[in-house]
Amino acid sequence: MRPLSGKTAIVTGASAPHGIGRATALRLAKDGANVVVADVDDTLDVDGAPRSKLALLDDLVANIADRGAQAIAIKLDVTNVMDVAHCIDAAKAAFGRIDILVNNAGSLAGSDNFLSTTPTQWETSFRVNMLGPMMMAQAVIPEMRKQGDGRIINIGSTGSLGAEPGFGAYTAMKHGLVGLSKTLAAEFGPDGIRCNTICPGYIATDMHMAANERLAKESGLPVSDVKAQRYAAVALRDAGLPQDVANAVAYLAGPDAAYVTGINLPVTGGVPYGI
Repeated sequence: MRPLSGKTAIVTGASAPHGIGRATALRLAKDGANVVVADVDDTLDVDGAPRSKLALLDDLVANIADRGAQAIAIKLDVTNVMDVAHCIDAAKAAFGRIDILVNNAGSLAGSDNFLSTTPTQWETSFRVNMLGPMMMAQAVIPEMRKQGDGRIINIGSTGSLGAEPGFGAYTAMKHGLVGLSKTLAAEFGPDGIRCNTICPGYIATDMHMAANERLAKESGLPVSDVKAQRYAAVALRDAGLPQDVANAVAYLAGPDAAYVTGINLPVTGGVPYGI
């Protein structure tokens, strides 16, 4: 039997073709979980052309089905109360239970020189990176309590552990996400609910590649030079892959992590965390 057979997982922010959410959904399905993949109703640039995130979710569901697993796609703005409630109801209607929540949806709003950022950007960052995971956790915990078991896995960042210039709002919210994880671990451990934070370093996602391009534009350097400069601090001298983070999610979601809660798990290739 596969380690997550009979379990149901919700993965937010799952549409990006080179994203941690997509890789996580595929890995959890491989381990036997039924998967609810969710994202906002928006477009994403894919190979130079706009594509609907919801259409990308449908492609992911088909990919999971081709591998012999079950999945459904849900439109979800993690900051919208009605969307969150609909996601929970749809997961229960399709699969009868919710065992795993992966709070992966994120925003780089306010990632700029600190003095150039605006309150609106900080509010957007707060809503997506902090309020969304809080709302999703509040929605799934009653279901997990009924079962006496559950896993909440928040996707943080090395920005949850330190800081580098130019990512002020993102870093502040990812630090807050660690506090949320530890609060949930402490408060709901007696109910059998584990909550942990994974802290990816430089992972070759769509979001990370966009950040490299932004830094290249700001510095006037080629993207290849920016990457070389950033990865010089990495012990393994390269960015990781979304699958590397998905493997860590699978560990925290599975039976081997039954006695693990409240931790920050770096998946960084050996990168310093900054200040």
